[in-house]
Amino acid sequence: MPKPYPKEFREDVVRVARNREPGVTLEQVAADFGVHPASLTKWIRRTEAEENAESGPVVGSGPARGESAELAEARKRIRPLEQENEVLRRAAAYLSQSGWGTACSSGLRRSCAA
Repeated sequence: MPKPYPKEFREDVVRVARNREPGVTLEQVAADFGVHPASLTKWIRRTEAEENAESGPVVGSGPARGESAELAEARKRIRPLEQENEVLRRAAAYLSQSGWGTACSSGLRRSCAA
């Protein structure tokens, strides 16, 4: 039986899947992270169920109008930052797979002498 993925990894993958661009499928997101699409779907459903359980209907507990506007503005600023973070994460994964970034591939041959 394979090891379960770390909680932080699952949360990151779910966040990326939920904030994906139009036209990007869950299968593509799952492939980018090396997980099975069924696992990703299960993680998303579990996250949504947890959020629904936490945000039960409470009368009169909504954010004030000013806080709501501030929250909307913060979300607008956060989305591009999350997208940039995802691009950097994918680039780092690609470069680590291709061997870039190691002392041997960067021209520092003296440190790699056998």
